[in-house]
Amino acid sequence: MRLYFPDPSTIDALRRIWTDRYVRVKPGVRTDLLRFEGKVGRVITINYNGKAVVDFADGAWYDIGNFETVLEFPSEDDAPPTNYDATANSAQAHPTRQS
Repeated sequence: MRLYFPDPSTIDALRRIWTDRYVRVKPGVRTDLLRFEGKVGRVITINYNGKAVVDFADGAWYDIGNFETVLEFPSEDDAPPTNYDATANSAQAHPTRQS
């Protein structure tokens, strides 16, 4: 079995489009992502194996493969960034949730 790794220039192009953008999971596309339907997340980066690293403000980051068919950009009216709480993220210098 041969693994596929995208070309670095392809990864860089995807990063320019997706990094730091708010996204949500398309309804009914993948059953393993049902728990994220209706939540707004933020794409942290696209890693070199071609997966989107997404933060859904629940304290973890998720690698989502085939993300271009699974994720969508919410419209301005549909999901304003107020639905995303960046302070719920555990990847901060001094997270407020930890004791």
